[in-house]
Amino acid sequence: MKQKQANETIQLKALTKGNVWKLQENDIFRMLESLDKDVELRVNVEHYMNIIRVAFQVEEFPIELEAAKAKYERLEYKTGVIRIDDLKKQGIAIKKRPIKRVTDLTYENVHHISVTKLIEILESNFGGGWDSLSQSVQDIVESHFDISTTTLPKDRLHKPGGMYEKKVNDGYEVLEVAKGGWVEAIFVKEKPEAEKPRLQFQTDNEDEDELPKDTYNKIDEDDFDSEPDDISDDDINEENYRTTFAIENDDENGEDVIDEYDE
Repeated sequence: MKQKQANETIQLKALTKGNVWKLQENDIFRMLESLDKDVELRVNVEHYMNIIRVAFQVEEFPIELEAAKAKYERLEYKTGVIRIDDLKKQGIAIKKRPIKRVTDLTYENVHHISVTKLIEILESNFGGGWDSLSQSVQDIVESHFDISTTTLPKDRLHKPGGMYEKKVNDGYEVLEVAKGGWVEAIFVKEKPEAEKPRLQFQTDNEDEDELPKDTYNKIDEDDFDSEPDDISDDDINEENYRTTFAIENDDENGEDVIDEYDE
């Protein structure tokens, strides 16, 4: 209920490429109703539609074509009618853009997904683990989430009292990526609000009306390294595995808690 009320406070004039991701199809149609009453909004309708296209797939059709409306509804679009000028109305079909792959992530939409959703996205895209992602994707993820990783022999990863257990107890969710006889654990937790950087998504020279490129069906080869997905035990050994967070020496006997591999 609180989320719905928050969405309803956003008016068309206040719509941005960041807050548009908070909205659903019904919210967009509610906002577009103001075009009927405000001439100034109708003059700038293309500007607002371009912002909406950042987060939604948008199709237009003549309102008299019932077959077109039915086609889009079969494709799970929401349909409606908007006024595009003083004399003409236009049929419109919209559907929220899915965030299913790492290439769908942006600085704007990463703030509107949960840890569980992020892990689902990473799991469906991983081959070689966290390092298989491009630096740009890692930067986007880390702008909103705290990420740390460790790679251990699979029979030592869940050692009682070890780092895995401590991270889970500290509220992290974990994605495990198998690498032969080893496992990379990717720990994910949403950053506290105070730690999230204030990012400038747009410069003064950016054309706000430029249409976003739809890369949903395009595979970005730069987002994956050239290493094979299958990593044998010979590729990782006790001399070269690593962790991206510091390991505290807090065992009562003065020995490291975990993350050492003994022969």
